[in-house]
Amino acid sequence: MTHLLHHRVDGPGTAPPLVLGPSLGTSLAVWDAQAPALARTHRVVRYDLPGHGDSPARLIRTGATVAGPGATVADLGRLVLELTDSLAIETFAYAGVSLGGAVGTWLAVNHPDRIRGLALLCTSARFGEPSGWRERAALVRARGTGPVADSAANRWFTPGFAGEPAAEALVADLRAADPEAYAACCDALAGFDLRAELPGITAPTLVIAGREDPATPPAHARELADGIPGAGLTEIAHASHLANVERPAPVLAALSAHFAAEPDRPNGDGTRHGARTAVRRTGPGSAVPAGGREEGFRHPSGNGAGPPIVPPEADTRPLEA
Repeated sequence: MTHLLHHRVDGPGTAPPLVLGPSLGTSLAVWDAQAPALARTHRVVRYDLPGHGDSPARLIRTGATVAGPGATVADLGRLVLELTDSLAIETFAYAGVSLGGAVGTWLAVNHPDRIRGLALLCTSARFGEPSGWRERAALVRARGTGPVADSAANRWFTPGFAGEPAAEALVADLRAADPEAYAACCDALAGFDLRAELPGITAPTLVIAGREDPATPPAHARELADGIPGAGLTEIAHASHLANVERPAPVLAALSAHFAAEPDRPNGDGTRHGARTAVRRTGPGSAVPAGGREEGFRHPSGNGAGPPIVPPEADTRPLEA
């Protein structure tokens, strides 16, 4: 009986390790478009969340009650550490989508000695009001994942991509997820809020947002980039919540550049080698030279010509992970 997350390892065994975390409702297949290229330079480890893909549902605590809390993102983070320990991986770079990104944020805050570099895709430091997640958990416990799968494509992809085979395959993953484990992940998201801890993250960090993401809008990415010292921010045009699936090439380019510059450790003065502070917006004519500006450029401090930041906490809609 395995006590580890189901996982797949690609790439040279001697290459720097890179762990890829999936979003809620999907499987490690969410990284299919990037994993082969990343595995040329890294030892890529992909995993399934509990009850998703081929990971056992029993790996996560289920059923929040009055007597005690349900699952937490910390529980998921510890499962990732158990997995990397089993693979004799001491330190690693990490990239995660949505809930997978929340796991990476938790790891960077609580185990900074393990995280060499961090990429946070279409994620948030707080995924909206807890009540929305508790309602979704109750719905799935009562009726299974079918009701949320019926509307998943509209939350995850732009209308022009929702019917693509890659999109349909991920929606099928959601339908196949264990309802109790999925609901437990919703419990974890209900209790997740690391906004106050962001300034303590020391790993070189890149934040990636889908410009048309209704689930974790770009304002959430800006909050992450503003809160994490030296973080860079890239917005992907014509992409919704699963930007790495819908626009695989620009996401791969951003990840490859970020992890290629991965330093050994922070500088002694608290700054980091290769730390990027500019927003990069992908799309026709949007390439920006180092240190250059573009329409919509903004510094993570909030200075510049970018759009005003809408505080994510002002949006009470249930988000996505």
